[in-house]
Amino acid sequence: MFLIIATGMLSRHFGVLSREDVPGYNRSAFRVFVPCLLFYNVYTSDLSSAVRPKLILFAVCGVLAVFLFAVLYVRRFEPHPDRKGVVAQAIFRSNYVIMGIPIAQVLVGQENLGPVSILIAVIVPLFNFLAVYVLERFRGGRIEPGKIFVQILKNPLIISSVLGILCLLFSIRLPRLLEDGIRSLGNVGTTLQLFLLGAFFDFKGLRRYRADLTRVTFIKLILSPAVMLSLAALLGFRGVEFVALLGIFASPAAINSFTMVQQMHCGDAELAGDIVISTSAFSMFSFFLWILLFRALGMF
Repeated sequence: MFLIIATGMLSRHFGVLSREDVPGYNRSAFRVFVPCLLFYNVYTSDLSSAVRPKLILFAVCGVLAVFLFAVLYVRRFEPHPDRKGVVAQAIFRSNYVIMGIPIAQVLVGQENLGPVSILIAVIVPLFNFLAVYVLERFRGGRIEPGKIFVQILKNPLIISSVLGILCLLFSIRLPRLLEDGIRSLGNVGTTLQLFLLGAFFDFKGLRRYRADLTRVTFIKLILSPAVMLSLAALLGFRGVEFVALLGIFASPAAINSFTMVQQMHCGDAELAGDIVISTSAFSMFSFFLWILLFRALGMF
């Protein structure tokens, strides 16, 4: 996985593509390839074993707990108003789709990704809602739940996950040719997202906002996963369930967090981008250490 990320970095370095090209390719991955991957993972899973209420409840409560911590943290320790929403969003919103699925695929196998994919249908809308709320809140803007709900319904990741669940509920089977095509498109999604993540890196950004970047990176990659994953282990989560939670709580800040700040004009977009870069860069080491530790402890 990290070799694929490194290939993306080298491709940008040698001029194969520029950093400015990444959003366009990322849009294709977000709207076509990753939705196909999610649909196929749900479509081919056993619904009775993929939907795990205890796992969903813990994931939702865990995200909300980290969200509340993030809000309290920025109120107490972030003096710059235009950085409060940016920092809070970065702390609780993770790159679950881009990092969580590939990590789970490597650790537990493609055939066991049903719970991970279905969890996305719950966690991604929650991330989106909380992100819009916190950015508007610290900007002093008006919160419009209806508008947020419509944005969530239009999210390709949500649409593909729901379609996969409907196919399972009503025992709808697609023609073999169509199944194979969707699977092939989905296989592109994982590799492409990792490649683009590498191409997005710009280590020059790590020199700015050193204090904020250091604190956010520590909270995001060390403190939050240490608390939440330890609690998950104590509550008995194992196997694919624990790997799904690893993707939620140990992943770097979501790339979309930068895009949202930029499009909403509700904070320091440069800081948002630098947070994505720093947490993504250091997650190469932190993810490896968390996997090494919890695998040694028999969590998966």
